[in-house]
Amino acid sequence: MASMGGESALVQSLLAELETTRQERDALRQEKRGDKLEIERLTLLLEKLKRMLFGRKSEKLLRQIEQLELELEEAYINEGERQEKIAAQPAATPTARTPRQPLPEHLPRQTQEHLPAAKQCPDCGGAWKRLGEDVSEVLDLVRVRFHVVRHVRARLACSCCDRIVQAPAVSRPIARSYAGPALLAHIATAKYLDHLPLYRQTQAYGREGISLSESTLGDWIGAMHELMRPLTDALKRHVFAAEKIHTDDTPVPVLAPGTGKTRQARLWTYVRDDRPHAGEAAPAAWYCYSPDRKGIHPQTHLKDYNGILQADAYAGYNAVYEKGRVLEAGCWAHARRHFYDIHEKRPSAITTHVMETIAQLYRIEADIRGKPPHERRAIRQARAAPIVAALHDWLKTQLATVPKKSVTADAIGYALNQWQALTRFLEDGRIEVDNNAAERALRAVGVGRKNFLFLGSDAGGERAATMYSLLGTAKLNGLNPEAYLTHLLERIAEHPVNRVDELLPWNVTL
Repeated sequence: MASMGGESALVQSLLAELETTRQERDALRQEKRGDKLEIERLTLLLEKLKRMLFGRKSEKLLRQIEQLELELEEAYINEGERQEKIAAQPAATPTARTPRQPLPEHLPRQTQEHLPAAKQCPDCGGAWKRLGEDVSEVLDLVRVRFHVVRHVRARLACSCCDRIVQAPAVSRPIARSYAGPALLAHIATAKYLDHLPLYRQTQAYGREGISLSESTLGDWIGAMHELMRPLTDALKRHVFAAEKIHTDDTPVPVLAPGTGKTRQARLWTYVRDDRPHAGEAAPAAWYCYSPDRKGIHPQTHLKDYNGILQADAYAGYNAVYEKGRVLEAGCWAHARRHFYDIHEKRPSAITTHVMETIAQLYRIEADIRGKPPHERRAIRQARAAPIVAALHDWLKTQLATVPKKSVTADAIGYALNQWQALTRFLEDGRIEVDNNAAERALRAVGVGRKNFLFLGSDAGGERAATMYSLLGTAKLNGLNPEAYLTHLLERIAEHPVNRVDELLPWNVTL
């Protein structure tokens, strides 16, 4: 009996150990599965960051780009061989070429007439008689050069009473500065629109024999910022008077004094563009700088705004929506991007279906762009609403079939969590399908960031916001930004502040 009791205890012990081993095995399997999902998520994030740093901004597949580059290289290498083959082939019917566009009529013309070397007919010695002419035009460049404008104010005296008169001093954009309006406009445009840092500009000016220090150019931009402040305030009022605005932000590195490092600040943009729904108000973009990305900044910008805000899912906007004055509108481009990042690395039936469905929505939007809001809403209700409803049901079904911690589940979860904001465009023809208006406005900041690397201070960030506002709005209204800025600098110093709206881009004729 004692032996049987011992064997029973041994069996129970072995069973307990076996159960413990099974539990440990299941735990290790679960941990391995979780690690695999985490590795997959981090790998996807790494690929996304690589594309952001080194890839093209457009969503063309990298392998297609590489293939095109190889084909182009092959074309250059084998150009001679192809020409020989073409020459050996029988002549084919020439294909019609697209006619070359004529050179712009507004450009000044310089005429150079070319006559034969012989002054008279070499056969008989007779004089030449003009029968007609052949004219061809060549686009050339007159080298940019500096010049000095001398303002001479003569002092005049009356020959009878000895009264002395003199014309008033000429107004300058910056007091006690020798910088002219066109030079200041060129410096600002080159830095913020052509992304040419100030130190490179000083090098270029030095090649022309003009010594201008980087600090001098920085002081001039600071003075322009102060001079333009009333105009940017008027621009802000125009933007926030809209029924719907787009907003987004982007990081900008700012030098941290004393550390030798940079910290990350933000540039925010608020865009008014009613042209897609046949609005008559002028488009405009207002930029604002903040030293960080705390939610208090957009909440301060939008504290007096009432209307529709089209933005991404940044939590800093939630306090704005909670007050009920601002209606949230989502961005399908952001929702698509989550699936695209997965599709780029590992295409699946889910990512393919979502991207094809969203593409259908964009084809509908292309058909209704520029139509009034009531027409856009009616077409969306008839064509887009069924597609969106079917996608919603399909996503909910697919969510139950994918691992909860997978990147696909994250992408589906983002879309479902934002569904009310994403579908708001179906009910209001003023709302766009995406927030690309704001993203386009920030594109110049992203390109510039790669060139100037960082801003020198918070003051530099505020100056950048001013210049991006004026130059970006000029572009939206079809003006030459440098010519517009020159126009402003010639007038704004003496322009009445209560009539500053007259200098906004849509009120200016250049």
